[in-house]
Amino acid sequence: MTPIFGKTKDGFKMAEIFITRKVFRHVIDMLEKEGHAIDINDTDRILPARELVERAHGKAGIVCLLNDRIDSWVMDELPSIKVISNIAVGYDNIDITGATERGIMVTNTPGVLTETTADLAFALLLGAARRIPEADRYTRAGKFKNWQLMQPHMGVDIYEKTLGIVGMGAIGQAVAKRAKKGFDMRVVYYSSSRKESAEKEYEAEFVEFDKLLAKSDFISIHVPLTEKTKHMFSSREFKEMKHTAILICIFSYPQLIKNRGGICDVFKKKCHIPITEK
Repeated sequence: MTPIFGKTKDGFKMAEIFITRKVFRHVIDMLEKEGHAIDINDTDRILPARELVERAHGKAGIVCLLNDRIDSWVMDELPSIKVISNIAVGYDNIDITGATERGIMVTNTPGVLTETTADLAFALLLGAARRIPEADRYTRAGKFKNWQLMQPHMGVDIYEKTLGIVGMGAIGQAVAKRAKKGFDMRVVYYSSSRKESAEKEYEAEFVEFDKLLAKSDFISIHVPLTEKTKHMFSSREFKEMKHTAILICIFSYPQLIKNRGGICDVFKKKCHIPITEK
């Protein structure tokens, strides 16, 4: 068997690496240029744990995505693994404690999608407020006849409305910037700590969670999934919100929302998106 570590012609260590999913070609080229041997699941299919183990057997490193579950069982089946590189900001898919106990280094890619994710949050906010998906389907179905003063999909304005941000981290602050500087929205936020720089730059107001629910015309969620945030939005929280409020969830954590729908970028069992044509 080829050793998992070796020497390149320049004297650097090379390693055998398994990439769990299709990635950009220049990433593979960069690794191969450094002398590493690459095996890749060059498809969009999420590998079952046992198949992932079979493919990564004998490798020194794994490059994975956030929906590849790398738990203690996988690590035990892959004693040669030295590094797990997650192409994501979050790393909930990896058993960090288990990796630490086994001396496996875990890396992620923080900050690379902050502005991109904030753009997505605002795209969802705009789409929901102006009922763009509904209007698009309505028009494509040939139902639009002519311009009317009372259009069936008028939606609501965003300008000068109140945006409640739950979780004022880097992405939350990027959303606040778009809200204040782009649409002159009033920004209120609830977070684990005060963000004085955001308060100063975006005139954001720190409020308690219940007050945010009651005051906001739009609510955008930017918190990680933890035991504390699990089911953060349930029937009680929805009753506290304005009946016209729009909820935006841009993370793949449907467990944050219990028994209700929302505008999400991920479709899962607990994140239903009811759409009603009017």
